[in-house]
Amino acid sequence: MKLSAWFGCSSWLPQYNREWLASDLVAAVVVTIMLIPQSLAYALLAGLPAQVGLYASMAPLLAYAVFGSSRAMAVGPVAVASLMSAAAAGQFAQGNVELFYQASVVLAFIGGGVLIVLGLLRAGFVANLLSHPVVGGFVSASALLIAVGQLGSVLGVSAKGETFFQTVMALLKNFAQFDVATALIGALALLWLWAARKWGKNVLKGFGLKGLTLEIVFRAAPVLAIVMSIVAVSLLQLGTVRTVGAIPTDLPDLFFPSLELSRWVELFVPAVLIALVGFVETVSVGHALAAKRKQRIDPNQELLGLGAANIASGVFGGYSVTGGFSRSVVNFDAGAQTPMAGVFTAGGILLATLFLTPLLTNLPHATLAATIIIAVLGLIDRHLPGMLWRYSKRDFLAYLLTVIVVLVAGVEAGIIAGVVFSILALLAAISKPHMAVVGQVPGTEHFRNEKRHKVTMVDGVVSVRVDESLYFPNARWLEDALLEVATQKPDTKTMVLQCNAINHIDASALESLEKIDENLQAMGITLYLSEVKGPVQDQLLNSHWYATIKNRIGLTHLETVERARRGL
Repeated sequence: MKLSAWFGCSSWLPQYNREWLASDLVAAVVVTIMLIPQSLAYALLAGLPAQVGLYASMAPLLAYAVFGSSRAMAVGPVAVASLMSAAAAGQFAQGNVELFYQASVVLAFIGGGVLIVLGLLRAGFVANLLSHPVVGGFVSASALLIAVGQLGSVLGVSAKGETFFQTVMALLKNFAQFDVATALIGALALLWLWAARKWGKNVLKGFGLKGLTLEIVFRAAPVLAIVMSIVAVSLLQLGTVRTVGAIPTDLPDLFFPSLELSRWVELFVPAVLIALVGFVETVSVGHALAAKRKQRIDPNQELLGLGAANIASGVFGGYSVTGGFSRSVVNFDAGAQTPMAGVFTAGGILLATLFLTPLLTNLPHATLAATIIIAVLGLIDRHLPGMLWRYSKRDFLAYLLTVIVVLVAGVEAGIIAGVVFSILALLAAISKPHMAVVGQVPGTEHFRNEKRHKVTMVDGVVSVRVDESLYFPNARWLEDALLEVATQKPDTKTMVLQCNAINHIDASALESLEKIDENLQAMGITLYLSEVKGPVQDQLLNSHWYATIKNRIGLTHLETVERARRGL
């Protein structure tokens, strides 16, 4: 493979033109306005100083532009990754502030390294390890956990807890001690941000705004909340309101954690979970946005892009990052044509870090908490539980279990529980697949389930279709199921196994097929196979059983049934 194939920018950089430049600059302006308050807020959510969110919003954008494959992806700090990072680092550091920061950076390094290794191995399929119900349940529960946790900052009270219910109890216990000024600022910020999201665009359109102007003004709603709250704290001298304090204007030095190797090992599992959850979200968003422009993304390239982004974040003192849903959609809607929009956004964040941060000293935590609450509540898919309940009870249970465990035991336990349940449920489904006795639809060459259609059966011949590949979990079931069919139809002389839905037969299933053949022969019944797919036929060619069965394999089911009827 050519070296250029590892660099996502090779697909667009050679064709870069002025038209793309203009579109990317416009998108960068819109996303920068949105990203500054988000970066500050998510850093606090991760338990880190506010400026760390800015550090995590610059270098990762540059790294992704080089290695990523999505034209509209905007990487940076996001709510769920921030929550997971805070939980893992908090458990590791046990109250040590410096150790907490070191752990947060290590999580980015490890996660980025794992993603890069998976990318080099072309293992983009790992995105399929987390099912949509598990991810949906995890995101929804995490959003509730984050929102409740931020209510303490909105009210100016302590509301810390490792689980949802501990946080609620702490909030209720300390509720009477809330700070009036803080609560007023937080409540007004919440009301403003909620109203702006719900009615903002329609109101602005009523004033005649449209296009880029409309988008910039609409996205500036959080910025206005920040400005007004800073002004209020400064002019009214609200000393009881907790603020972010002085934010350094210097750029971060190159950073590498000083933790011992054994401490890195302790953080490996949570780092991998953060990275995988982020990768799944990134790929999902990337596919959705690419499809709108008839483009495509490469999951293997996304592993490299997201891995490089996390390494870059760690090197410059940031923490775990991923492709954010809201900012990527905004980037897309604002007209971003290439990842160069992210490069320009990084430049905007850099300028803000150098020149605007001194103005944020009196920024209340309550305003940032309100920003987080409004953002995460938008992540909850209210329609997903009902859809899953109607469509698949198994998927609904995976969703529900994930939600419950996240709320009761924490984010890591929740996602592990959801994945384990999904795997067990999948194995359970494979272990007892759908099977049907089929007959010929009159006047056609088609065979269908005798319980669903009016079909014609051939005397002495029973046709069975198994709608699943044959693996060790269902090998023993297959023996019992086929022998039960044979005993229920005592006049059976031949049995034809229709294999058009069988894509693979493993060694355990092959052994079971041999036993089935032997047992049916002992009952005076001859086994035939029909419509065996090429890859499965290749497998059988390498088995000693093929010499026994090869003359009883038919190309079409109709032909095989006719041969079986004649006893050929």
